[in-house]
Amino acid sequence: MTTKSTVMGPADADFTDAPGRGPVTVFGPDFPFDYAAWLEHPAGLGALPAAAHGKEVAVIGGGIAGLVAAYELMRLGLRPVVYEAERLGGRLRSERFPMPSAHQDAGGTASSEVVAELGGMRFPISSTSFFHYLKLLGLRTAPFPNPLTEAAGSTVIDLGGQTWYAESLSDLPALFAEVAQAWDAALQREFDLGGLQEAIRNRDAQTLKQLWNKIVAGWDDTSFYEFVSRAEEFAELSFRHREVFGQVGFGTGGWDSDFANSMLEILRVVVTECDTDQELVIGGVEQLPVGLWHRGADDCAHWPPGTSLASLHASTVDAAPSPQPGSTPHSRAGARGAVASVCRDAEGRIAVTETTGEVRSYDAVLATCQSWLLTTEIDCDENLFSQGMWMALDRTRYMQSSKTFVVVDRPFWKQIDPKTGRQLMSMTLTDRLTRGTYLFDNGPEQPGVICLTYSWMSDALKMLPYSAEKRAELAIRALEKIYPDLDLRAHILGEPVTVSWESNPYFLGAFKGALPGHYRYNHRMYGHFMQDDMPEAERGIFLAGDSISFTPAWAEGAVQTALNAVWGILRHFGGGTHPDNPGPGDQYPEWGPVELPE
Repeated sequence: MTTKSTVMGPADADFTDAPGRGPVTVFGPDFPFDYAAWLEHPAGLGALPAAAHGKEVAVIGGGIAGLVAAYELMRLGLRPVVYEAERLGGRLRSERFPMPSAHQDAGGTASSEVVAELGGMRFPISSTSFFHYLKLLGLRTAPFPNPLTEAAGSTVIDLGGQTWYAESLSDLPALFAEVAQAWDAALQREFDLGGLQEAIRNRDAQTLKQLWNKIVAGWDDTSFYEFVSRAEEFAELSFRHREVFGQVGFGTGGWDSDFANSMLEILRVVVTECDTDQELVIGGVEQLPVGLWHRGADDCAHWPPGTSLASLHASTVDAAPSPQPGSTPHSRAGARGAVASVCRDAEGRIAVTETTGEVRSYDAVLATCQSWLLTTEIDCDENLFSQGMWMALDRTRYMQSSKTFVVVDRPFWKQIDPKTGRQLMSMTLTDRLTRGTYLFDNGPEQPGVICLTYSWMSDALKMLPYSAEKRAELAIRALEKIYPDLDLRAHILGEPVTVSWESNPYFLGAFKGALPGHYRYNHRMYGHFMQDDMPEAERGIFLAGDSISFTPAWAEGAVQTALNAVWGILRHFGGGTHPDNPGPGDQYPEWGPVELPE
């Protein structure tokens, strides 16, 4: 009989407000700790000794990891000092379109819901701690219009010059069903996918770890493509089947951009259902980090009721004024500026120097920036990390990503063509330059948004040299070949909006993509918050962000590593968790990721 652990929380925990749509998974399987249950427990995250109250902690990076950590550290009674080079939100960046006067409201502004999500835009409901903060701020979500979903309405697949229209998988030729069946069967045969997911549903940490640890040891050195090409289910099919799987895939679209990645990384996505049941945030996901910045907390230790990160920073000398909630935050919003260097000072504290030359020293520092920045934009004292950690931070591999959006007069694509009985335009997957095209409906007579192209890796690099206008033109030309009778240009309002994260010196890429053999590196970074056994010279600086997690590209990974760091900083200052609500570090020795031999 299997002994079940409660480390992942109650099996009937309800993490969403939508009846019947709660997640069937929580994140794992490397570390099956239920972060949402820890957050929502009435005992709170822990307590600090009174002597630590009010002490400053530097937080480098104002993305979701930095602001979640800063918010929770504030509630514990510390004083976070956030450093941000550009604008709050990081890669949760919602760009609002400037709208023609005919589409502005009475106040002269565009609808707050007409946004281009330049970074994260789809969030699996299995992201339970991420959704905890959405609920905290009262933000609303809706199903994301992924291919072959009800939210998309219809999907067009265009490959090799041939186009298919579908509202479900059954509308497509048998080739596509064969690919889907081969993928599902290979996962089940090789990894016991059903058993892994059942263990997560049952919060059975022991079984989950028994299954997963063996997979880690056997598959760390294997790429995604190697698995697909060697699986017997695909070996029985043609090369065309593998090609279609790479170009179209299932769930969120094509997989070929990830073919070089570690199979472990792809398997985590599938096991935790990151690729299904995804939501978008109505009005833009940037509302979440900006909302945490402005939210006044009434349950803080040490600080008076209503204290917010914005108010703590407003009292800092020379801090910039903060915009009001709901405004477009194109600045640091009161946070301190870009960091130039991090090193030990003469007293053994950690000195953070801004690009302005101002220096402040701290007992603890949390770095949430992309790991490459610690050897590029930031002059970081080499002695702050072990050589093994530097190896992991520098070997982290980031993937490129490009998006180009336009705003249109209305969701015209929902109109039915009387000749064909089909929608005028659909969510589109193709082998052409655009790769993925997504349609966002804000209401029948409201402006809509089209993500003309969302591409990764080499497809994204094709766009890198070009302006937003040139990118939009290239994408429109490709779509005109798929929809020759549609005058897409007639519906476009204003100028396009685009992003290439790899061209930004403060990001250098969109998200991590672990290569085969990178598990040991990920293990070092993820477990860095456990500092009891570290040399004194390496203690006090912590890491967080989705690139530190085992689930890069997902905001949940950023939130979880931020909460790991909160636990580590709590312990660093002599605090601890309540016995009824142990934190991630309390459970880590027993349930942490398996360690592979060096």
